[in-house]
Amino acid sequence: MNKKTISKLALGFLAALSFNAIAQENPWMVRVRATDLNWENGQSTATINASGLNVNAKDKTIPELDITYFFTKNISAELVLTYPQRVDVRSHSTSLGTVTALPPTLLAQYHFTQFGPLKPYVGAGINYTRFGSRNLGGADEYSVEKSSIGYAAQIGADYMLTKNWGINLDVKYLQIETYVIVNSSGASAGTLKLSPIATSVGVTYKF
Repeated sequence: MNKKTISKLALGFLAALSFNAIAQENPWMVRVRATDLNWENGQSTATINASGLNVNAKDKTIPELDITYFFTKNISAELVLTYPQRVDVRSHSTSLGTVTALPPTLLAQYHFTQFGPLKPYVGAGINYTRFGSRNLGGADEYSVEKSSIGYAAQIGADYMLTKNWGINLDVKYLQIETYVIVNSSGASAGTLKLSPIATSVGVTYKF
């Protein structure tokens, strides 16, 4: 067996080992986060302002579970989950009641891998929010629509303390809007723009 053949076999063996190492690397990552929702509380029509209703939601902190799948070392998809959250809705400072909001979000991400244990990333995707317990006011005078679909944007970073464990900081913008409806007439009382800045800290585990 000549040297050229030996070299080819050695290169083939190294390539096979490299491919096997890549194939064996687990593509899954999970994060558990505490997320502060700072609602935009914008109002898009004069109807609310003219009626003095001025609907707004109270900021809150929620638990969050995030599941990430890596297609390559740089490209991934992340699913952001929580359980239905109670949102306190007010007119000025007077409580109108509560609605529940379930806001799963799916994001495509790009991860930067050239900074050692620091792994910054950016993401963009879509948010779907499902509203429940939607009647508001002392006599259920108002309600909101059942759901909202909007875009989402994200920037964040993991700092890996070990091969598997790390800490995470993440900031997202979620477009969430819903119509406020007068139940007695079915007329719109305007659009409540919740659209929060969601700031999160948490723990990362890479399988």
